[in-house]
Amino acid sequence: MTAAAEEEGGGRPGPREQVAAAVGLLDRPLTSYYLVLGCSMMLLALGLTMVLSASSVKQLQATGSAYTLFQKQAVWVVIGLPGMWLGSRLPVRTFRALAYPLLLLSIVCLALVLVPGLGRSAGGATRWVDLGPVQIQPSELAKLALVLWGADLLARKDRLGQLTEWRPLLVPLMPGAGILVLLVMLGSDLGTTLVLLTIFLALLWVVGAPGRLFVGIAGLVCLLVSILIVVEPYRMQRLTGFLDPSGNQLTTNYQGTQGLFAVASGGLFGTGLGEGRAKWDYLPHAETDFIFAIVGEEFGLVGTLVVLGLFGMLAYAGLRIARRVKDPFTRLAAAGATAWLVVQAIVNIGAVIGVLPITGIPLPLVSYGGSALIPSLFALGMLLAFAKREPGARQALSARGPGPVVRALSWLGLARR
Repeated sequence: MTAAAEEEGGGRPGPREQVAAAVGLLDRPLTSYYLVLGCSMMLLALGLTMVLSASSVKQLQATGSAYTLFQKQAVWVVIGLPGMWLGSRLPVRTFRALAYPLLLLSIVCLALVLVPGLGRSAGGATRWVDLGPVQIQPSELAKLALVLWGADLLARKDRLGQLTEWRPLLVPLMPGAGILVLLVMLGSDLGTTLVLLTIFLALLWVVGAPGRLFVGIAGLVCLLVSILIVVEPYRMQRLTGFLDPSGNQLTTNYQGTQGLFAVASGGLFGTGLGEGRAKWDYLPHAETDFIFAIVGEEFGLVGTLVVLGLFGMLAYAGLRIARRVKDPFTRLAAAGATAWLVVQAIVNIGAVIGVLPITGIPLPLVSYGGSALIPSLFALGMLLAFAKREPGARQALSARGPGPVVRALSWLGLARR
């Protein structure tokens, strides 16, 4: 560019330079850290907003207050955010130490779900343990437990050089994952079963399982899922309804049809926050499984693309962490946690827009429910801790100086000198 051209353009960089500068931001040491943190906070804020909007009408009719579920969700957020912060501060050895206790706790809690009087059923699945005023869903904890336990187990085997043969690779990983899957299957929870199997396959993929073994295990997973669909009549009805969406729109396909109507009625920019009609007793489970439909109705295509973009950036950040860290456990745990959250989001959104069968799993960070929210936030805190271990990340954090909390305390004269 000539001097005259630079003077005419005001010295501003051209489109090519702007694109290069934007791409250069992705190469910074703390890119993964800020992407995980930013996407998590935006999805969490959106979730609180949409839980209030989606549940307000039903709760006003049932309890006399439109804020009942919103207040409960806010309490879960207040509990989960310190867990996320704690996870971001923990060393890797602590995550590894938590693996076996969490696995044992998950197995015990999943077994309690099957005990008559303790387990609570809804929508054809027994997922919750009834503890009086609080119901917990142990299968959400099982996802985190499988990520940590599987990553720790494979990292130990990698250090001992035992990953070259299929038997040491699968034992005891496959039996351990099989116990969790079996207990979840006995509760008729197909959606969580799919997520657990996804974590299992992601760990095998990252550890470099032989192609024939991976294809064989994937085929076994498909066979297992097919059996689960066939043995339960309501799942078979969902599958046939998915294959024939024009039939039974008032019975089997009612929820899916209403979800599509809600998304389609949003247009480009939506009807406006709180102005959606689907939540007026038209769309079942609007605040949980089908909250994405309310996002589409009230924020339109733009809102749905923002949600997809946030999960896409979260997936990029998680895989970037897994690629850049050196420790085998960190790499495996980051990949497993990313696969869990992103695949669950894909399955949920796919069911809402009609490209996947309905499985009844929530949209991470957005749907109502503390049992799903708290483990997800802890897993994201773990990703933040791993992002600090990327090359150059610690130096960049040190050069950044004190954070906003420390600066605020210093203004009040409360910061440690």
